[in-house]
Amino acid sequence: MGKLFGTDGIRGVANRELTPELAFNIGRIAAWLLGREEVEPVFLIGRDTRLSGSMLEGSLMAGITSVGGMARILGVASTPAVAYLTRELKACAGIVISASHNPIEDNGLKIFNSSGFKLSDKFEEKIEEIYFGDQGAVPRPEGVELGQALIDGDALEIYLNHLKGSSASLDGLSLVVDCAHGAACRVAGEVLRDLGAEVKMLHDNPDGSLINVNCGATDTADLQRSVKESGASAGLAFDGDADRLIAVDEKGAIVDGDAVMAICAVDMAGKGLLKNNTLVATVMSNGGLDILAEKEGFKVIRTTVGDRYVLEKMVEGSYNLGGEQSGHVIFSDYATTGDGLLTALQLLKVLQEKQRPLSELASLIERLPQVLVNRKVATKEGWSDNPKIKAAIEKVEEKLGRNGRVLIRPSGTEPKFRVMLEADLPEAQLEEYATEVAEVIVREQS
Repeated sequence: MGKLFGTDGIRGVANRELTPELAFNIGRIAAWLLGREEVEPVFLIGRDTRLSGSMLEGSLMAGITSVGGMARILGVASTPAVAYLTRELKACAGIVISASHNPIEDNGLKIFNSSGFKLSDKFEEKIEEIYFGDQGAVPRPEGVELGQALIDGDALEIYLNHLKGSSASLDGLSLVVDCAHGAACRVAGEVLRDLGAEVKMLHDNPDGSLINVNCGATDTADLQRSVKESGASAGLAFDGDADRLIAVDEKGAIVDGDAVMAICAVDMAGKGLLKNNTLVATVMSNGGLDILAEKEGFKVIRTTVGDRYVLEKMVEGSYNLGGEQSGHVIFSDYATTGDGLLTALQLLKVLQEKQRPLSELASLIERLPQVLVNRKVATKEGWSDNPKIKAAIEKVEEKLGRNGRVLIRPSGTEPKFRVMLEADLPEAQLEEYATEVAEVIVREQS
């Protein structure tokens, strides 16, 4: 990771770390680098509902127009909508102002190139080099050479039609949908109802002071209760920028990204639609996926954590399904990034075709016991060389046995460490071991 960019763009507390000045300069630099070969370079800007979004939107708009670019303002729009529209409208780039599932005080900048893919590490490094180096190299045109801004309230309809075209009729399905007070509020209910589903909405007020607060993909308690009480076919939970999905079955049980990938991979493989007969997952995904793949006759390959790395592997191997346990799932036949609503539509399409309860479909994956413990730390640097942390990991690995796994991962978007343990042991025991390691990390990284 660089000085500014993490695994998913730039993130920080808005107006402290992610300031209007930083957004202005990133807008200038990125627009100049990405648009300098275009006569009339166009850049899309979308945001989630966070209170700081309009502040940063204004700064980005000023930065882009200051180097002669056209800023096309989409308003509240999901990350996948911006990625799709950037490619579809032949823009030079798209920028999303969002911190995804992070707390409301955070915000972030995600940049997509003209093909709708996140910028490469090398391109992000080039932006950082100029940002921390010679910003004087970025021109400041005057007069008629300055860019302009355009409010575009119609482009989102193109994305909605694309989503509807990827699905089948949802007639007969009753759904409860949690929009996390985020970007999905604007689109989820419309798309699902237009396809024939009966929809009950939760947390669908686009209120930036409530985004992700006790709701959405990171907190499904309300959704689980509502699904059980209403007798719905399924529940769908999105995060703040709607690029991930966590589903809930008709019994109120969570159906995470691993289960969604399992259901869709088996269906696609059975129809001969799973390219190169391969699913791309990350090291965090449950080992039950590998067991299922062997049984159903397809392969699972793994990457480091981060949907950008999943996508890189998918492009490299011409695969069309991949994702993360956290709910980022990429259907590359339709999208260049994780898309919570698209994922929901693909899952519901299987549910309709199979005419089986979601709980039954999700039981395809026989999970190995797995626990994940998160802890906040002061610093994420130097942990891998720390002898006390190494010793704690080795001690737990011995307890887990040869088929167990210990995965330690500093978050790419928050000041946290994630400790994941997987083994054929009781979850309470795994929780105890994971906490042991996490406590050592907290002490050593404080």
